[in-house]
Amino acid sequence: MKVGKQNRILEIFFRGMRGESLSIAELAYEYGVSKKSISRDVGDLKAFLADRRELVGNMSLKYDYQLKGYRLCFDDLLSNTELFALAKLIIGTKAFSKIKLLELVNKLVRFTTPTERPRLRQMLRREMYHYTEVSHECGDVENVLWQLVCAITDRREISIDYCLPDRTAETYRLFPASVLFSDMYFYLIAFGIDDKERKPMYFRADLIRKLTVHRKRVSDTVWPSFDDGLLRKRSLLMWGGQLRTVRFEFSGPSVQAVLDRLPTAKIIEKRHGTYLLEAEAYGDGIKMWLLSQGRRTRVVGPPEFVEEMRGEIEAMRGLYG
Repeated sequence: MKVGKQNRILEIFFRGMRGESLSIAELAYEYGVSKKSISRDVGDLKAFLADRRELVGNMSLKYDYQLKGYRLCFDDLLSNTELFALAKLIIGTKAFSKIKLLELVNKLVRFTTPTERPRLRQMLRREMYHYTEVSHECGDVENVLWQLVCAITDRREISIDYCLPDRTAETYRLFPASVLFSDMYFYLIAFGIDDKERKPMYFRADLIRKLTVHRKRVSDTVWPSFDDGLLRKRSLLMWGGQLRTVRFEFSGPSVQAVLDRLPTAKIIEKRHGTYLLEAEAYGDGIKMWLLSQGRRTRVVGPPEFVEEMRGEIEAMRGLYG
């Protein structure tokens, strides 16, 4: 079927956005028109992009002498290497259902160049075949996340029915503070409406059975004041509780791995291959991480935390007779 000039230009533009190399000769043959007609189409596109910089930014059509065709270049276009890295990250999180994962990865792959598309699919195919998703109680995590983000930016209270470990549900009325991702799950960090101490509470987004966003906006004087970046740094393994500062010795092979895992950690002293570090964290997440390091760590303060660690270790020892 003959394609009109207007539709032809739109198709060429869209193909350029998909990363295709636009050859004058090949396009002329494909659309059944002269090379001069395609050259005029390309000229019209170049003029359109040049005249509307406020709308399209630095987008432009440039000739690639190696590919012998025009390429659509713009700052917001992800490179093949970036698309591959993003796809690997999405697969590695295990946060989405297999159906949703296939949908997301296929969308990313479609924005690679036609020559690289089969290569990228081949590199990802085996990992996607063996992909195992985490179990979700909530049917549409993405929709819940977006409602939470809107409630946070609009400063609205929310009510949630939250699934507890014993499979019962409890209702909470909250000031939503932040949405974070950690260790396979998306989390809501929020503050209780009646909590005067403003201790952060942590909720897995996939365990929210029902979410109600209330209409009334909360004033700045009532809305809790917090730094969500600092909150993230102090929220190890997404465990709530009191904020505490702990000191511990680390004798493992890579102190940098500790600093990466504990963003608030700082080295206080180094002696004979052992580092003394200090870190701030909410709740028991820090305890769980320290225990996971075995003999490579030793807690030295504060005294009550040392006793808490000792009691936990003794209880673990008792499990093995």
